[in-house]
Amino acid sequence: MRRAEVRSVASLQLAAALVAVACLAVTASRPPVAPIIEAGLVFGLFIALGEVLRVTLPGGRQAAPLAAAGSLAFALLPSMEGVRMPGVAFAVTVVTLASIVGSLPRVFVGRGVHLDELSQRILMTATAAALIQPWLQILGYEPESGHNNLALVCFVMVAAAALAGLLEMVLAAAVRSNHERLPFSIAMVDEFRAMVGITTAVTATGVLMALAAAGGMSYWALPVFAVPMLLTQFSFRRYASIEATYLQTIRALAKVTEVGGYTETGHARRVSALASRIGSEMGMTERELTDLEYAALMHDIGQLAWPEPFPGGATSLIAPVHQRRIAELGAEVVRQSGAMDSVALIVERQADAYRPQRGLPDSSLPLASRIIKVANAYDDSVGASLDMDRMQYALERLAVATDREYDPDVVDALERIVERRLEQSYS
Repeated sequence: MRRAEVRSVASLQLAAALVAVACLAVTASRPPVAPIIEAGLVFGLFIALGEVLRVTLPGGRQAAPLAAAGSLAFALLPSMEGVRMPGVAFAVTVVTLASIVGSLPRVFVGRGVHLDELSQRILMTATAAALIQPWLQILGYEPESGHNNLALVCFVMVAAAALAGLLEMVLAAAVRSNHERLPFSIAMVDEFRAMVGITTAVTATGVLMALAAAGGMSYWALPVFAVPMLLTQFSFRRYASIEATYLQTIRALAKVTEVGGYTETGHARRVSALASRIGSEMGMTERELTDLEYAALMHDIGQLAWPEPFPGGATSLIAPVHQRRIAELGAEVVRQSGAMDSVALIVERQADAYRPQRGLPDSSLPLASRIIKVANAYDDSVGASLDMDRMQYALERLAVATDREYDPDVVDALERIVERRLEQSYS
């Protein structure tokens, strides 16, 4: 991790820690009355349970929708049992302690605490509570007669929840941008696409829980509105499981060329990993990176229709007409799935020259195809070797061919990745 990344992530965690400590100190100096403490315990148990029941979303994201909804509901809660909630400090204190308690089972099994996500939740809770409290006073909300302005209260709650949810996505995008060396705009688009559905569900559930708990349902609001969230969580878990199985199937299919002796052992895996790193370096979105990974894993699948293997399976060294035919055969195999047309196109165009004529680039050639072409040629020359001279020779060979075959921007990205790898090996 780069120093800038360390400082950025540490700043987020430090900000959340300062907010949490300040809120703990305020709550300890001015403890709330018994009904509010009871509300904190009940909501805290719900948040802790939701933290235990966290799920893994597509893209490897970890999420705890129930805990997030409970945290948001408690931050927005205007009153409980006829008593006004004390404000930001108590809300942040309860959410922080409950989230830590819910994380303990993962600590015991060696999985650790998701500090980035905990920091985001603390800041999201503080934001939602800080936004809702002044507006409740402006609207003249009172625990006994708060429903006189129910429409306005609902609107303010939804607005505060939406802004808090947006802040959490922005913070998550900033963390991902640092971790994966992505432009922030790309990371934000990825985060929005991946999380907008579940964030909307969390926001709606949190608002309904807060309104129902303050409006007469009391603590029954938690289990009642948890049911839809549990169903949503189950759907996301199932979708993530299907995505994981899909990737495992493609990886298994990619090994067929190795088992048949058409490619070297580990070639498809290495090309896929290198292509993904190049794609990240060039700012591809998460969906684009997924298609790139699938296509890179299956870029040699067309060799199975060839009469006999090529020497070493190095397709970058054979005649262009054979390269294109292998790409076409591979694309036909991919299209048989009926669900990966974009991946099939990438595989089909992987053998095409970057500048097919007159020195002008082919504007219709997908970036993913250009990346696979470069990654495949590099691995054909280097393989699993860590020899620096061999790596340098492969880069020079690619650079010479940028006048026609290879995209110079892709070759430059590969060179930066190789240089960092060499620097890390010497450090």
